[in-house]
Amino acid sequence: MKTVENTLDCFANSVVAVPPLARREDLSVNPVENRKLIRHIEQGGVTTLMYGGNANFYGIPLSEYRQVLDHIAAAASDDTWVIPSAGPDYGRLIDQSKILREMEFPTAMVLPLRFPATRQGIETGIRRFADSFGRPVILYVTSERYLEVAQIAALIDDGVASSIKYAVPRERASDDSFMSDLLSAVERKRVLSGLGEYPAFDHLREFDLPGFTSGLVCVAPSASTALLHALKSRSWKVAERVVNRFAQMDRLRKEIHPIRVLHDAVTLAGIADMGPILPSLSNLDAKEQAVVREAAKALLAMDAIPNSTKTGGQAAS
Repeated sequence: MKTVENTLDCFANSVVAVPPLARREDLSVNPVENRKLIRHIEQGGVTTLMYGGNANFYGIPLSEYRQVLDHIAAAASDDTWVIPSAGPDYGRLIDQSKILREMEFPTAMVLPLRFPATRQGIETGIRRFADSFGRPVILYVTSERYLEVAQIAALIDDGVASSIKYAVPRERASDDSFMSDLLSAVERKRVLSGLGEYPAFDHLREFDLPGFTSGLVCVAPSASTALLHALKSRSWKVAERVVNRFAQMDRLRKEIHPIRVLHDAVTLAGIADMGPILPSLSNLDAKEQAVVREAAKALLAMDAIPNSTKTGGQAAS
């Protein structure tokens, strides 16, 4: 794991992978299979891993937290940044901060709490967590009701938070007044698109965000990396061709469940055996597995298709 401070350049230069976490049948962490997945992701040009919802950090017992952190830190290559998550409730944040501050992670993401919570209470909790951790944190904004723009800006200005994973779902990602208000209050380079490849297409094209997070990068890292490069070079036609490779898997994640589909897709594609998913989630049933297996294998096969922006890739305005 890379332990030097991760600057905002890490978000602009690499897709931020949000992987699931492999477990054995007894629910203990599976180091061998996690390393397989991480190597697969890294071989596609990804240099930043963020462990959050897809790894079900919401449900990790506090008694297991240090062990999980030790494992993901050791499993990543020396040139890979690893960003763990903490929370979402205040009690977990404070207890986890005491573990995190003894480790070398440059930052951590605060998982959003929806209930019971108030905006002022959330802000206070984040400030206390960052103070105990001793390092700036990443905000995970999933709703307009989570924090007000002024609160987010204050957390950034005060050095409590360094950046924002923006994951507020919209019918059209390009039509987002909350995003516009946020970008008028904080530096654009601090806001990361947090909803995968399709919203990233609009977020980077319409709002000029620096980069994006992805779960499906765990299946198709080369294609996801190519999408980032095409969007950064404003090669819209190339970007559109690449993003369409993710259509079937993206649809299944929306129709079934984003975390459950990704977790089992890695296994069904033959990349690594992710094993059982940590409760209170559950693995896919047989019918769901059948359709996800087909889509996951197809996406993995398409990952080998040349992705270069030089292939018909003149920038289009």
